[in-house]
Amino acid sequence: MEGVVDDIVPADDLKKFEKAYTEEVLSGKVTSQSQFEYAWCLVRSRYQNDVHKGLALLQDLYFHGDDQAKRDYIFYMAVGNTKLKNYTEALNAVKSLLEIEPLNTQAKDLKRVIDQRMKQDGLVGMAIVGGAVLAVGALVGVGIALSRK
Repeated sequence: MEGVVDDIVPADDLKKFEKAYTEEVLSGKVTSQSQFEYAWCLVRSRYQNDVHKGLALLQDLYFHGDDQAKRDYIFYMAVGNTKLKNYTEALNAVKSLLEIEPLNTQAKDLKRVIDQRMKQDGLVGMAIVGGAVLAVGALVGVGIALSRK
């Protein structure tokens, strides 16, 4: 499942789906399919701005798109939020999927990935904070030692 979160869209795919979506926007008739395909590509982009744009398109689809595809919209919103390290939002989306489909293996696997990344990022964050505390402590110790001379 980490592959889905870490997958990067090929530039050619992004251009192709962006072109199709833009043409529909200009014609005034955007289909849910075209918007979803473009959003799906944006969520898989390496650029955070693209991922944000993809999430906005998916949210719009969730409220105005095909009811039968809401599961896909929610799933890819969870993927995008995981990429952006918005773990709380990602977990909320996955949990809502699992409430409706408790046996959904994709959602279960994605939840495991989110939980792992939260732990990993938490440990890294704690290490950074711990290192900063040690550095400040050392500076204070040096300052005290120098002031006594």
